[in-house]
Amino acid sequence: MGGHGHGEPYTVPHPSIYKVENIPKLREVQEALARQGLKDPWLRNEVWRYEPSTMGTHATRARAFFLRGLLWGSIAAAIHIGCEYAFSSKDEHGHGHGHGDGEHAEGGHH
Repeated sequence: MGGHGHGEPYTVPHPSIYKVENIPKLREVQEALARQGLKDPWLRNEVWRYEPSTMGTHATRARAFFLRGLLWGSIAAAIHIGCEYAFSSKDEHGHGHGHGDGEHAEGGHH
């Protein structure tokens, strides 16, 4: 079942590559549990979340989250502003009404 004869779609890494001892935060959890006489046999399954090579650092993830669409958003905004400028009437003054001269004089407001 490799998907249309292209081979395996992914390779499952061997569990032995994930070592709690390599991750300081998880080592702290392991030591805190040990002080209480406990052990978490599944803690190794969380190692991949803390490895910068796999998930990146907090800073790289935050940067990717906030800047992901900035380029295309800026391009779309520039195109939109350009189209507004190119296709808008130069005579409009932004009120949206067809006021003639003298309609804004004293008492002339309806």
